[in-house]
Amino acid sequence: MRREKGWLLFIIFSCIVFFVSVTVFAQSSAQLSVQQHRQPWWLTLEQGKLRFRNGDYGGALIQFEDARRTRRNMYEQMERDFIHLLSQNDVRRLGDALDRVEQYSRDRHHIAATAALDELYYRVPKSSFNNSAAKALEALGLLKDYPEAEYWIGEVYRIEGELRLALIQYRRAYEMRANLEDPGFSASLQYKIGSVLLTRQEYTEMEKAYLAIINEYDTLWINSREAENTRTTANRTDSERTQPLPYAQASASFATTAMRRILVNDGIGRFLELYRYNNTLVENAHRQLGFFFVVTQRPSAQEHLMYAFLIQNTIIIEEITRRQFDFSLSAGTEVHRRHHIENSARELILISEEIKKYPNLQSYVNEVEYYKTAYYLAASLFRNNNTPTALTIWEFLASQPQAGEWHSRSVQQLRSPRMEPRVDMP
Repeated sequence: MRREKGWLLFIIFSCIVFFVSVTVFAQSSAQLSVQQHRQPWWLTLEQGKLRFRNGDYGGALIQFEDARRTRRNMYEQMERDFIHLLSQNDVRRLGDALDRVEQYSRDRHHIAATAALDELYYRVPKSSFNNSAAKALEALGLLKDYPEAEYWIGEVYRIEGELRLALIQYRRAYEMRANLEDPGFSASLQYKIGSVLLTRQEYTEMEKAYLAIINEYDTLWINSREAENTRTTANRTDSERTQPLPYAQASASFATTAMRRILVNDGIGRFLELYRYNNTLVENAHRQLGFFFVVTQRPSAQEHLMYAFLIQNTIIIEEITRRQFDFSLSAGTEVHRRHHIENSARELILISEEIKKYPNLQSYVNEVEYYKTAYYLAASLFRNNNTPTALTIWEFLASQPQAGEWHSRSVQQLRSPRMEPRVDMP
């Protein structure tokens, strides 16, 4: 009887050991499989983009968050590996000299810390650390941020109508802009922020967002403003006021003043003949602020819309010239006769005739709200008592049926010119 119980216990124990062994082996195999098939964070992000473009927003959100988590975990581990190296007594004696720390790591085969430094040098120029191990450690910690993932998470929230969460994500991505793969994308982030603020009717913050873009990327605007501020600052001494302006400020101020004068005194046609400005990065910011300032009846709308309309026409004329090398705004008398338009609007008519020939220009005109920009530029001119130039632009729009709403509104303005009604923003 005892012998049978002993055999029974032995069999039960053997079965338990067998099942435990199988379970441990299965878990180890699963972990190894996950590690072997773990993909890089950037690939996860790209797969999320594909899901997003195919309309699978839930799956895209999961992958964007996975990409963010994977990158953070990787760089946190590298940070720990480098800290572990720096905390060793032999390394502490080397001081803050990065080159000596790196050489020690390679000579003593600290594989993880060496890999962390190699990854850091790939992402950030080694010369920027000024041979400081502390700065290298700080930079390694900053690499944990993944602004592209934050942006795409915001895109999912935006498409789902969660604008408050989208705004948080866009701002978070902008704060991390030093880690952007494409540094120029920071302007796109600012535009996203401005667009969401406009949709949410947070007009004060929207104005700040668009002005920040202009103040960062529009050199002509910045220098002309600095020149005006230098001349008008009340607390400057007489000797300071008589000092010559820096060349960049003086040149920008002269160009901006001349543009205003030509637009008002000689008309929109002469203005477009004389000036070109192709800073497309700031066109949308000037345009949106111009629209906003017109409906809130602020005189500064004229200058913003002047910049926006000049940039738009510069891009159009450059594209026409690329296809038709002898194109000139001083030509086109046949167009003038056909439309029976005032001479000062002839240049705009000529440009519009060329736009009709090229589908890409028609797309661009729709993208930048060309006719709306022209209409509100005229409205801002009219409000600032520059009536002849305003009427010229409205006359041009009245001859363009494809302008839609801005065509019909211009016809009404020509019959009975009036200022745009003030809109009190909520």
